[in-house]
This record gives sequence, structure tokens and C-alpha cells, in this order.
Amino acid sequence: MVGAEFDAWLGLTIPAFATQKIASGQWAAREALALSIKAHEELLPQGLATPDNHFFIVQDEAGGRVGMLWFAEQARGAERIAYLYNIEIDEAQQRRGHARRAMQGLEQQVRERGLAGISLHVFGHNTGAQALYTGLGFQPTNITMFKPVA
Repeated sequence: MVGAEFDAWLGLTIPAFATQKIASGQWAAREALALSIKAHEELLPQGLATPDNHFFIVQDEAGGRVGMLWFAEQARGAERIAYLYNIEIDEAQQRRGHARRAMQGLEQQVRERGLAGISLHVFGHNTGAQALYTGLGFQPTNITMFKPVA
């Protein structure tokens, strides 16, 4: 990913993340955009050049852009892992195996970098992503649950 691609992605992902946080009940709509901007600024203080953060364009078999993937190298206990912050497949390109292939490519990156594994967060309402990750061998490590009481 290059600078212009990063800037375009960031302009879309900040409001998209805010929308997901609203849908999950974690943020109020009135504050969500500001909180998403703050979160991205904290995670990526140097933007695309933030150390240990890696950004990739996801391509189809013909080399056309169909999405993006962002992971960061992090410590987990005594090991170094990849933390998947974001994988996005363009809506028109979804359900064609691109996310699965991108995740398999991520596994190769993890092996090449000598990292121990991949960790990620998935929103409870995103059942499609949960099914993808389960099918790829991911297992829950923490589950937070909520029940509204009127």
C-alpha cells in the first residue's frame, strides 16, 4: 500500500469503524466518529510509516484491487504475534474467496516474519466474519456478552 491508497483507506475506515462500534453498542452515535479518529491516531501515530504495522492491498487472481489488510506485530506473553486490525473486501467483491485467500497470505507473512500466530477481534454481530475465522482454524480466546435490561 502506498501513501495515496493509505489516505483513501483511512478516510473510509474511520467512519466504518465508528459505525461498527455503534452497532455493537460500545459507542454512542454522537461521539463515535471522534472516538474512531482518536483510536486510529493512537494506533497509527506515524500513519503508513508507523513501525511494526503492515498494510497490503488484496488482489484478485488477475491482479485487480479487491480490498485491503492491516496487521501489526505485537508482543503476546513471551512471543511476538500478528494482530489483525482490519481486513476489508470491497462489497462488490465479497463472497468470492478473497478474504480467505488474504488470510492465507497473512499466515504466510506470519511464518516469514517468525511470528507465533495471529490474533484478531471480531464484532459479535459480524457472523459472516466469525464463520470465516472459525473455518480458518481460529478459536475464541475471550468472549464478552451483554444483555440489555429494560
